[in-house]
Amino acid sequence: MDKNITSRDGTPLAYESAGRGSTIVLVSGAMSTGATVAPLAAPLSERFRVVVYDRRGRGASGDTPPCAVEREVEDLAALIESVGGEAALYGVSSGGALALRAAASGLPVRRVAVYETPYAMSGEHLEERARYTERLSAALAEGRRGDAVELFLRLTGLGEAVIQGARQSSMWAGMESMAPSLAHDDAVMGDGSVPRELLASIGVPVLSIAGDASPAWMREAARAIAESVPRGTYRTLGGQTHMVEPDVLAPVLADFFKG
Repeated sequence: MDKNITSRDGTPLAYESAGRGSTIVLVSGAMSTGATVAPLAAPLSERFRVVVYDRRGRGASGDTPPCAVEREVEDLAALIESVGGEAALYGVSSGGALALRAAASGLPVRRVAVYETPYAMSGEHLEERARYTERLSAALAEGRRGDAVELFLRLTGLGEAVIQGARQSSMWAGMESMAPSLAHDDAVMGDGSVPRELLASIGVPVLSIAGDASPAWMREAARAIAESVPRGTYRTLGGQTHMVEPDVLAPVLADFFKG
């Protein structure tokens, strides 16, 4: 990240941009940085100015307690102002929830696309989310970063053998360093349910996408988002999972954002 701005509460945020044209800001999900979505920026930057940034608490950006969704919306407000005063947003996973909240809050956002924002689609899933929030909060309060990462990995559906393998990998230290940022993603997801009232207040076009090889509930959540916003569109991508291929996704986003 080669540029820095300061958010309203004094938190430094790192970002970079590429390309020319109307601006798109890419918003990463949990346990990820701007570098995670950078492969998507490359094909999009042929037609747009694409901005990637490290959300607070990760990468080269700072963090300022206490954790609050409003601070992350202010981060996006500061970023959009610094890159021209208006932007489209693309958010992946919980980053999609942040992008939608930013649009609902009245930021100068012209269009929003989200990929597999993981809202709960059953009572059982909502209960699981509530337990996760309680245990995550306790683990982070007690400084048990490794336990916090494990909780998140279980929430995503990974098995114990895979999680224990990750603990032994060279990536684990980096994952533990990013563990406090899980509180931000948990906060932006709320109680985990589809925030239909909030979504109904979004006046700009929204494209909600899911991979047809992802679990059915993720497609249901993506459809629920599109149905809850006044100008929503739902779309699936053939053969794609939560780890969507940038070269498959980029043309779909480009068509939507040029509208």
